[in-house]
Parts: sequence; C-alpha cells; structure tokens
Amino acid sequence: MKTKWPLILVMMITVTGIDLSSAQTAPKSSSTSTLNGETPFIAEPVTLETPTATLYGTLERPQTRSRVPVVLIVAGSGPTDRDGNSPLRPGANNSLKLLAEALAGRGIASVRYDKRGIGETGKSMLLAAEKTKTVLREEDLSFETYIDDAVRWGKQLLSDRRFSTLTVMGHSEGSLIGIVAAQRTGAHAFVSIAGAGRPVQQIILEQVKQHFPPELLKKTEEILEQLAAGKTVASVPSELNLLLRPSIQPYMISWLRYDPAREIAKLRVPILIVQGTTDLQTRLADGKGLADGNGNAKLLLIEGMNHVLKTVPNDPARQVASYSDPTLPVAPELVNETSSFVNENRASRRRTH
Repeated sequence: MKTKWPLILVMMITVTGIDLSSAQTAPKSSSTSTLNGETPFIAEPVTLETPTATLYGTLERPQTRSRVPVVLIVAGSGPTDRDGNSPLRPGANNSLKLLAEALAGRGIASVRYDKRGIGETGKSMLLAAEKTKTVLREEDLSFETYIDDAVRWGKQLLSDRRFSTLTVMGHSEGSLIGIVAAQRTGAHAFVSIAGAGRPVQQIILEQVKQHFPPELLKKTEEILEQLAAGKTVASVPSELNLLLRPSIQPYMISWLRYDPAREIAKLRVPILIVQGTTDLQTRLADGKGLADGNGNAKLLLIEGMNHVLKTVPNDPARQVASYSDPTLPVAPELVNETSSFVNENRASRRRTH
C-alpha cells in the first residue's frame, strides 16, 4: 500500500540529512536596499562558529550608526533555509527574507540562518566532512542541537554593541526552538509565528488520522508512544519511513521531550503570539494554547494569513501556489505588529533603565 501523506504533514516533517538543493548564496559583500522610501538597510553575510560546524546566515540592518534592536529569526521544520524556502516545494516563497527586509525598513535589524544540513551551512558541513573523511549521520542530530545553535546565535548578538535589545522570533517548529533559546540566552522578548501549542505527537496523529487506515494509524500511535518514552523502534512499516524511520528516531525522541505550553510558561519577558486564520499547518487553538501558557503573552490573530506568512484565502490551489510565490508580500499586519512590539519593548527597557 502506498501511503498518501497530507501536504501539511509533509511540509512539517523534519528532514535532518544534508540537503544542498536549497542552498542560498550569501552576499559576498554588503548590499544596500530601500523599501517604499523607508529606512535604507544593508544585507551582509554573517557566520557562527560552533564546535562542530560553521553556520551561515544573513544580517539585515538599518543603515545607521545608532544602536538598533535586533531579531533572531529561527526557521521552521524540514529542510527550510534562512529565507523560508524548502526543496519539498518547487520555487521559493521567500517568507522569512521578506519579513527580515520589512523589519529592516522599520529600523530593526535581524539575523536569519541556514540550519545544519540546509543551504550554505549544509554545503559547508559536507565539504568539511569530505576533508576529514567523516560521515554525516542523520541519527547524530537532535532537537537540542538546534536549540544550542539558536542560543549561540543569540549570545553572539547580545555581545554585539551595534544592537540595543534582542528579540527571538521563531516560525513554526522554530517557535519551540526559540522559546527554549530565549530562556537560555536572556533575550529581552519573544515572538512566536505559527508555532504549535501542543506536543508534536498530538499534531502528527491529528494530521494522519483522516489519511491512514486503522491498522497503520494504530501502529503510528504505538511507535510515537515508544519514542515519547525515549525508546527507539527497530521495525517500522515502510509506509511510515518518511516520518518514523530508525535514523530519524533520535531526533524525534529529543523533540517529543518538549511541550510548547509548558516551555513558554518559563519565559519572564514580553511575548507576542502570532497566528494566521488561514494557516493549514497550525491551528488557532495552537496560538491560543501558547498564549494561555503565559500571562505575559499577547495573542495576535491575523485574518487571512497562512503558514508562509502570506495573505491567502482557504482555497487549496491558492494555498499550495503561495508556498512557491516570492511575489506575494508577507501580511502587512505581521510587519506592523511585530515592528511595534519590538520597538515598544526597546522603549520600555529604556524607561526602566
């Protein structure tokens, strides 16, 4: 039997192997741009050295000598690169790139980066492995690795005197990574965009329930229960290899340890939870669940915004097309509200200090 995987789950699945098809070429030197007469901004390459890899990203910063707030943008699940694009879909949507540029036009700097195995970071890792004759194994990557990387990026930005405050912003799976990273870096604020409000185990089962026959659904539940208990499963039906293959199970085990609602309760900084009303991958209940988890959180529902931050109605064809359309701008309300949140937090800190 050939399993029919729903698009929304395929887009969510974490692919931890090296993927070069989404590699972005970072600018070799700074380039200056302007959006609609707003603040000119500079895009320049930036790197982060870790004990096991060099991570590559892009810094968008307003062209000014004054200190400005900076946002660390953490991309979502799967082979999603710094710009919000994935080889699982043809073409680019450039959601995170467009968001970063819009923030820079409002006087807010940002750093977004290619995760391990993705884009320029993945290419660098592959070349380094070839030189040292080592093998990059999917089973060696964990959810904590992504958290540690975000923490290192955050600390690097906090030590940079060009920036006044640090806001961690996580999209989709990056929301949970960002929540934990914000705790560990001492970030000044946190923004979740289209983040899950429930453990990933619940989301997976919800999405496959209407697509799997009873026996396969039962097997999926059993395997997820084992993984949630910290145990690997050697025998996996071929229909489930895309999601639960043995090599990805260590990553799934580490991911399943985290409950977004419990983690967000640990934050003691201003929080903005953003959820679009036409998002096919996370629900309104997810945004509300996150917001209910912390009394400091403000919930923002954006009418008509989908998972790739574009204004798209609940029409299947137009939803699918938006994942590959870079000409669609990000939702204006997202830019307006996140910019105001970051700047208000900066102003509040100035008043209290």
